[in-house]
This record gives sequence, structure tokens and C-alpha cells, in this order.
Amino acid sequence: MTATAANQGPMTATAANQEPMTATASNGVLKFPAGFTWGAATAAYQIEGAVHADGRGPSVWDTFSHTPGKVRGGDTGDVACDSYHRYREDIALLASLGLNAYRFSVSWPRIQPGGTGAVNQKGLDYYRSLLDELAEHEIAAALTLYHWDLPQELQDAGGWATRDTALRFADYAAIVADALGDRVARWITINEPQVVVENGYRHGYHAPGLCDAEAAAAANHHLLLGHGLAVQALRAEGVTEVGITLDLHPVRLLDNSNRLDDNSNMLQRAAQIADADMNGLYLEPLLHGRYPAQASPALAPPDELIADGDMAAICQPLDFLGVNYYSPVFLRAGDPADLRRNEEPARGDVPGVVVYRPDWIERTAMDWLIDPDGLYELLLRLTADAPDLPLYITENGCAAEDYVNPEGVVNDVERVSYLQKHLHAAARAINDGANLAGYYVWSLLDNFEWGWGYQKRFGIVFVDFGTQRRIPKASSRFYSEVVRSNSVAPPPDAAD
Repeated sequence: MTATAANQGPMTATAANQEPMTATASNGVLKFPAGFTWGAATAAYQIEGAVHADGRGPSVWDTFSHTPGKVRGGDTGDVACDSYHRYREDIALLASLGLNAYRFSVSWPRIQPGGTGAVNQKGLDYYRSLLDELAEHEIAAALTLYHWDLPQELQDAGGWATRDTALRFADYAAIVADALGDRVARWITINEPQVVVENGYRHGYHAPGLCDAEAAAAANHHLLLGHGLAVQALRAEGVTEVGITLDLHPVRLLDNSNRLDDNSNMLQRAAQIADADMNGLYLEPLLHGRYPAQASPALAPPDELIADGDMAAICQPLDFLGVNYYSPVFLRAGDPADLRRNEEPARGDVPGVVVYRPDWIERTAMDWLIDPDGLYELLLRLTADAPDLPLYITENGCAAEDYVNPEGVVNDVERVSYLQKHLHAAARAINDGANLAGYYVWSLLDNFEWGWGYQKRFGIVFVDFGTQRRIPKASSRFYSEVVRSNSVAPPPDAAD
């Protein structure tokens, strides 16, 4: 992954014989800096439920989840974890773990049911109460303004494919800041714009369920423009800690030159394109006020969409960058027309190159690769590109096949292992100079996992969706021990 693809090559790792890559690990326990932020994260549509309560309007996810065939099992977020009514219980869980921060999102249709116009005071009152409860427990609030639940009326008018949505988002940001600004420690404008673009507008896996390349490219630009205009609106309201959260993916090359002759140039080109498409299309505008030249023409916003002043608006100074990390992307030589096992086409339509998912790397229940070294490399690379910008891991976690055993315990050993490896990688990165200021585990609760419904569980707290009973898992106890000691031991299988 590279933030400035024009000047730096993508992060790569070569495994000549396709052998496992080993991390450089310390023998001892690693300490985190004093004052390190320890938190957990959630999102409104995934946990709140109460979709018709107190004047809330419909969102694109209400519409999408109620469309037959869109979400596994016909699941919806109508009830979810019922956190709208149980937020005090959930905040008590945060406090019991010793966490000092909570990242949550505000539901735009709770504040403005149609995305414009009059403010729904009951919606603001709910978030005031939540923030008051956090303050009672001395837990700092990290508020995300947009975690994918666009008011349906705005989508009916074109959604993020239209410029007006960016303007309306800035208005909404000002409303929330005016009402809640004195209670919030850290503001995040938008969560993972790339996922909104790719899954929501280009491939249709998420709301609003479009498969429209032109709309996707427009949404890419307008999401970033909305971020920039929202930052300006927040600053005008006196907000001082503002950032954005991106999902970022290191791009790695695998050396399998026995499959194709002289493939290094193709692989390097494919890596630059993949890096620009997944990372540079967001990092470069935000940090440097430009779109990367290497980005695929089909993905990059067209010039005619970019008005005078747009790039300057997008490139507002940030107080921090939120990093969501789950897995890297591996490329190797291959034939996109004749895919082998664990292969899929690479972005950018580069001949002779495929994405490869190595057998030797563990996977989560989402079938995502588990690679803590990717987090280590990502943090160092971001620090090198923006050395004065504090970084927060705003999401990191894994889905696992969790269940309550006969003793009433959820022993999620896979998640404990995952967290230990990634937290140790984060601590190593800090020791080696990364400007990492905090970590928010994803997620506090099992919740509505978008297109997967309630099948995939990411929480460190188990939720029985029939009764809404919360059961802290073994991973919550492990995480609490890390938090309270402000340190992490190396994983049992770490190299000497």
C-alpha cells in the first residue's frame, strides 16, 4: 500500500517458493505508550434497531435489507442489538472492560429523516443521552457521521452519485456538531468510502444495490467532497479533532516466475494499479489534493466531474487518520481467463496477473486472510507518508464461529489469537516509529453484518438475538487484560 503512488512503489513482499512469510517478533511483552486510546467500535444500523422509533426516517439499508434476496436469510436491521433501548447496558460493558473510548455512528435519518430540512429533536436527544452516559463512565466519544445509512430520500434523488448529496452531508455535519460538539472528543466524517463505492454502487452487494460503473466513479468523488465540506462545517462549529476512516490494503507480490516468462514488469504494473485503486484513490486526494495517475480509468472520477475548488476542499488538513485493517492483497502471474484455485481477476485488467489467496495463510469465518504483518507494514508506510498525522486503528477484528457452550461460556479462541497477533504487530510498529495513537476493536457486539445478516459474528460480546442477552466472550477478557496492562505479550507462535 502506498499513499503517494506517483513517488513511491507499492508495498510488496516476495515469496519465491510460495512459503509462509514470517514476522520479526520480539521475545518480550511490548508496552503501549502512556495515554494510548483503547476502545471498541460499532455502527448505528448494525446495532441500534428501533428503525421506526421517535421520528427516524428510512435509510438505504432499510430498503435494501427488506428487498428479497439481498441479505442472507432475509435478515434486517429492524431490531439488531436493540442498542437504541439498551445503550446504557452496552456502555456499562465498555466500562467493565476498562476501555476509555467508544466509536459509534450517528444515524443520519434519525437526525434528518429525509436527509434535508427540519431537524428531528428526538434523534438528537437520543445521542445526547448516549454521550451523557459515556461521560458518566469517563469514556471518550469518537463519533462517525456516516457509516453507510444514507436517508432513502437522498438516494431517490441520486444518492452519492449526485453532487447535491455532498452539500447535504455538510449541512447535516453542522447540525450534529452544533448539537453535540461539546460532548465529542473525536469526529470521523465517513467510514470506508471505498466500500460504499465498490459494494454499494459498482457491484450491488450493499445498499443501494447498484451495478453502475459511472455512478460508482461519481460516488467516489462526491463522498470525498462531502468529507471535505463536512470538515469545513465542523471547523466552523469549533470542532478541533476531525478525521476520516479508510479501509486500506497492502499490496504484495508473489514470485512465481515459473508460470510466465518475464512477468516482473506486469506484476509491478498490476501492483501499482491495485494500490492506486484500493488505497491511492482515497489517500492521495485527502493528503495531497490529487487523484493517482495509476488508477484504473474506469474507477477514477472523470475530469468533467471535478469542479474548480473540489480538490482543495477534499484536501482539508486532518487531525488524524482512521485506519480499518483486515487483510492485504496478493498478486501473482496468472491467466485471468483460466483461473486456478484461490485465484480471481486483478483490478485494472492487467494481462497475465491475478489476485491469489495463499493456502498457507489462515482465514477468518469471512474467508478473509489473517496477516498481522500487513498491519505492521501499513502503519509504518502511512507514518512515512504523513509523519505528523496521528493514526488510529478504528476497526480491526474477525468473524468466528462463536457459540455458547453448555457452561454458558463463549470460548472464541480464534478471535483471541487474532487480536493478540494484530495488537502485537501494532505494538511493534509503534516501537519502530509508527505514529499510532489508539486502537478500536471491531466490534463491541455481534451485530447485523450487512449482506451476511446475523450469520457472521465479529463481537467480543456475544448477543443472543432472540433474547438480546449479552455474554462477554473470552476475547473480551483477553482484550481487557491488554487494556488494563497497556501491553501485549507476543503470540505463542512468534519467531524468536
